[in-house]
Amino acid sequence: MANITVKGMSCEHCRMSVTKALSALPGVSNVKVDLLTGKASFDETSPVDPAVVKKAIEKIGFEVVG
Repeated sequence: MANITVKGMSCEHCRMSVTKALSALPGVSNVKVDLLTGKASFDETSPVDPAVVKKAIEKIGFEVVG
């Protein structure tokens, strides 16, 4: 399971946006996003480039910090 920290989420809509963005990436499944901690986790069904994950999150207005 891969884990990242997303900065800038403040509401349920934010959490859903991050979930949707990650779920749309090839090789990503079982996405879980915790609004309170800013942690997002997901399973990789095939290798996923961290740069692709970061770009997908930044595209919707958030920042990956870890």
